[in-house]
Amino acid sequence: MQWKLLVALAIGACAMAQNPRGRALGIPFEGTTGPNNAITDVPGVAVGHTTLIEGEGKLTPGVGPVRTGVTAILPRPLGNWDFTMAAIFNQNGNGDMTGVNWIEESGFLEGPILLTGTHSVGVVRDAAIHWQIARGRQFVFTYPVVAETFDSLNDSNGQHVKPAHAWAALDAVKAGPVTEGAVGGGTGMICNGFKGGIGTSSRIVTVGGKPYTMGVLVQCNYGGDLHILGVPVGREITDLGACTTMPQSRWWLERRFQPCAANAAARRDTASEAAELGRGSIVVVAATDAPLLPHQLKRIARRVGMGLARAGSWAGNSSGDLFLAFSTANPGASQAKDVAKLEMIANDIIDPLFRATIDATEEAIVNAMLAAPAQMTGVDGLRIHGLPGPRVVDAMKKYGRMK
Repeated sequence: MQWKLLVALAIGACAMAQNPRGRALGIPFEGTTGPNNAITDVPGVAVGHTTLIEGEGKLTPGVGPVRTGVTAILPRPLGNWDFTMAAIFNQNGNGDMTGVNWIEESGFLEGPILLTGTHSVGVVRDAAIHWQIARGRQFVFTYPVVAETFDSLNDSNGQHVKPAHAWAALDAVKAGPVTEGAVGGGTGMICNGFKGGIGTSSRIVTVGGKPYTMGVLVQCNYGGDLHILGVPVGREITDLGACTTMPQSRWWLERRFQPCAANAAARRDTASEAAELGRGSIVVVAATDAPLLPHQLKRIARRVGMGLARAGSWAGNSSGDLFLAFSTANPGASQAKDVAKLEMIANDIIDPLFRATIDATEEAIVNAMLAAPAQMTGVDGLRIHGLPGPRVVDAMKKYGRMK
């Protein structure tokens, strides 16, 4: 019954105070955000987490250390099972997102989206089916959408995520501010050589004389050369490289990192180190209330990659870069029995939504990294440092991006 205790502790921990986000530090990101600067600024969208953290020291497969979890996104309020129009884009396919074939074929997203670690996709997918049945959804068949990134700090082969953890994340969903950083599916993740995790941002844009919201949520775990608004922040913070407190038992990390004591005084090539740690990918979910059809949402999903490039990714061979975009507009479209009457923003005026997607993706990645703890030590003493907000500010000032 130990995992039930972990669920209770994890959900309580999500309410803890977090580090300042990018805008709170004064980073001059472009655009106007929604009230929460989060994907939940899109009306009806809600997010919840279950975070599992247990144990220290040497890897014992099946026991720990545990650094993992589940993040859940509901595209509509609980109990509203109306489909949303959706599309996916696979920028680099070294990753997994279930349910995408039917999205590509039908143009609809039929339920929640869940994010977790690579080897927990199956159990979370199955749990999502049973959770929906228990919460009143009726269907002949369904294809839950579960996406993953590889949590290097976790006993990832131990499959510590259980069905109850996925249920807990789904039951915890709420509108309003979203907890970021080392929480939920992002608990054991590494991003740009620093601690990664969950991050979010939003933009309000006017299209055709009407205001619309674009919200983005990321599970950030890729390897890259961190840039923020063009500033090479990763190259300015070279003393916080990954290090180890004990020998590595996993062959793919063995001898790649210095002991932490030796690392303390070293100046590291953080860009090269980030590539070594870039085995875990990034999942990005973009949501909007703008009336976009699936082919237009595919265009939105493609723009996510441009925001990712701004933040320093080169979509390396080992990185799964998987993007999903959905629109909450056109309610009831999937229930039409003959001809559905749809609204659609004209392609000639869609550009503000493209820009909003790119800007919000970049900011969500930065927010994920800033929210992380000062350091997290996982399996075999692998230690990753968080991105320190004050030093980011120093770098931005050095390059004239902040006063």
